[in-house]
Amino acid sequence: MNVDDVVAERIAAARAKAEANKRRRAALAANRQRGLALRHAQRLRNQASRDGDRITDPVTQPDDLRGAEDHAGVGQSPTVADPTVTETVTDDATKENQ
Repeated sequence: MNVDDVVAERIAAARAKAEANKRRRAALAANRQRGLALRHAQRLRNQASRDGDRITDPVTQPDDLRGAEDHAGVGQSPTVADPTVTETVTDDATKENQ
């Protein structure tokens, strides 16, 4: 056996290994895609069955946490007088003119 034969065997082994890895990755990718499709289909079935029981408007969901706390106070008037920028500027201008 000469050096060329040894090199040719190593090249053939490397090609076979690369091809086996390629087939293995393709099989894993196909299984992954199949699993993702099944998972997505199950999710859609779950959503469809859940939507029949509950209201689909996200604002009125009972488990919606927006505004659930009493101190959220969105849209309520402030309890402490809060001067606006125009009032502050007007007050400063009035003080300078006096």
